[in-house]
Amino acid sequence: MEKMDTAILLEDTFNKGIDYSVYSQQMNQFVAAQKTSGSNQSEALIDYTKLNLQRMNRWDKKAVLSDEIITTVKYINKPQHWIVITEAWCGDAAHNIPAIAKIASHNDLISLRFIYRDENLEVMDQFLTNGGRSIPKLIATNEKFEVLFSWGPRPEGCQKLYQQLKAEKADFETSKIALQKWYNADKQVALQEELLALIQETV
Repeated sequence: MEKMDTAILLEDTFNKGIDYSVYSQQMNQFVAAQKTSGSNQSEALIDYTKLNLQRMNRWDKKAVLSDEIITTVKYINKPQHWIVITEAWCGDAAHNIPAIAKIASHNDLISLRFIYRDENLEVMDQFLTNGGRSIPKLIATNEKFEVLFSWGPRPEGCQKLYQQLKAEKADFETSKIALQKWYNADKQVALQEELLALIQETV
């Protein structure tokens, strides 16, 4: 897809996206209705959605941003559009999205929208990770919807752990617990450091 086509696609995607408050409301609605996002309404994914809502609520309350990233975000002096590709059942999304939303909230020039992956595969397939449709994925653009940077689906240290567990053929439960421990110990520091470096390149 050519640069102009990508910009048009991202603009259309952004315009149909939802903000963080609506995304949070939808998470609550999914849990209340015992559903999840997407066409796969398996019991497992519905259970993950319940757990993810709890995680998001906890990070919303406890996540603390560094002074450096707050200061750097405030230096942004031209409009940016941030699009997050996600799904309600995605554990990595629940750990990372609250911090992304907090960071964006510190500059009114950043407009943040969320879209569901399986409803937007044309966009997802422009931002694959090692050939896979891994989420969450943050795509930051300028006001012309030209891509400034993308991030995801996990901080580098967590991604290395994930790849290690995959290579060891760890079962899902073992992997889930190991990744959860990593996120709890990291306290969103790695995410902030990685986004800080990316944002600094745009200001």
